[in-house]
Amino acid sequence: MIQAGDKLPQGTLYEYFESEQGGCSIGPNALDVQALAHGKKLVIFGLPGAFTPTCSAKHVPGYIEHYDALRSKGVDEIWCVSVNDAFVMGAWARDQHTDGKVRMMGDGSAAFTRALGLEQDLSARGMGVRSQRYAMVVEDGVVKALFVEAPGKFEVSAAEAVLQTL
Repeated sequence: MIQAGDKLPQGTLYEYFESEQGGCSIGPNALDVQALAHGKKLVIFGLPGAFTPTCSAKHVPGYIEHYDALRSKGVDEIWCVSVNDAFVMGAWARDQHTDGKVRMMGDGSAAFTRALGLEQDLSARGMGVRSQRYAMVVEDGVVKALFVEAPGKFEVSAAEAVLQTL
């Protein structure tokens, strides 16, 4: 599992764009994690799945609510990473009204999640391989702090908890 002090692994995440912007076309766009993280302070949070109860009712809304406070602590971007495809993440972004606050990143094959060592097998519950619930603070591609939830918990990866550590 990735640890504080480690560099983010090589990886590609997919983001759905509603309009052409910043060299990205409408629809899903493949984005290089290292290039996106270069020179930025990020909060990246991962969760088991789009449109799931805790994720939709608490996790994403908390980061939207605390966006300004996180920015005031020097955070350049907030990323939500889930083992869903970019189309699902785009629909979830519209549903959660994340535009301009939280980048909704799809990791459909769980390749990035596995590279982090933060996958979990929820096949017994019909969900396949998913992400554990976590949050991390990353500066210029290096993990400065990592918060991984115990199974079934939602405490240390909440926006409020991350904000207290910044």
